[in-house]
Amino acid sequence: MSLMSAAFEAQGLSVNLGGRSVLKGIDLRIAQGRWTCVVGPNGAGKSTLLRALAGLLPHQGQVLWQGARPAELTRRDRARRLSWLGQSEPVAEDLCVLDVVLLGRLPHQDWLAAPGARDRQAVESALRAVHAWDWRDRLLGQLSGGERQRVLLARALAVDAPLMLMDEPLAHLDPPHQADWLERVQCLKAKGVTLLSVLHEIGVALHADDVVVMQAGCVMHQGPCGDAFSHRAIEAVFDQRLAIHAVGSQWAALPVSTPDGV
Repeated sequence: MSLMSAAFEAQGLSVNLGGRSVLKGIDLRIAQGRWTCVVGPNGAGKSTLLRALAGLLPHQGQVLWQGARPAELTRRDRARRLSWLGQSEPVAEDLCVLDVVLLGRLPHQDWLAAPGARDRQAVESALRAVHAWDWRDRLLGQLSGGERQRVLLARALAVDAPLMLMDEPLAHLDPPHQADWLERVQCLKAKGVTLLSVLHEIGVALHADDVVVMQAGCVMHQGPCGDAFSHRAIEAVFDQRLAIHAVGSQWAALPVSTPDGV
C-alpha cells in the first residue's frame, strides 16, 4: 500500500462523544482505487471512524482526502469529491423516489438551476442499478426498509464521486440485493472509485480488497482480506467466536460454538 496514493489518511484521529473517548489516536491510510471494509464488534468505533473521515463529527488530529484537508476545499468541491451513505439518514418521507435521488446531483448544478439531461441520466442509471426505477414516482414513506435503503444507495451513486463512504450499506437488504450491491461495488472499483464501508456481514466484507479491524476505538490490524494475519485479527476481536475458512475460491466466516454449547 505504501506505493499507492492515498484516498483517505488519518493522523492521530481522536473523537470524544459525551465525555467518552470513542476513537483513540488512530493513524490510517486507505489506498486509492480499492475497496476497504471496516469490521469489528459492536462499540468498536467503526461508524464513528467513517463519520469523522467524512467530516461529520468534531475530532482531534488530521484527516486528508486525496492529500487535501477537507476544510480547505470549497463546499462544492467537498460535495463532488465525497459520496456518503450513512445509517438512518433523515430524508423527507413525502419526497418521491426520483426527487430523493436527484438530491445527489445538487453538487453538479448551478444555484437554483433545474436538473439537466446529464443529471436525469445519472439518476436513471443509479435507480436502474439498484432495481428501483420502476417505482421512481412512489413516496419514500411508502417504501419498506430494504426499498428505502436501495433508494439511498442510488442517491449516493448519483453523486458520481471518486470517494465513497458507506456505513452499513447492506442494512435491510435481502441476499439477492446484497449480491447486486457487491456487483455494483466491483463496477465502481473498475471506474477507479475508492470505497470504504463498515459491514457487520464478515463473509461479505471478506470480498473486499483490504480490511481494517477495530476494537475499543483502536485499529488493531489493517491488511489484505485474503491474508492469514487479517483472518486471525478478525477472529481475535470477535473472541474466537467465528473462524474464517476457504470455501472454494472465497472466504467464509463461520460461527464457532463455545465449550458449553452456547
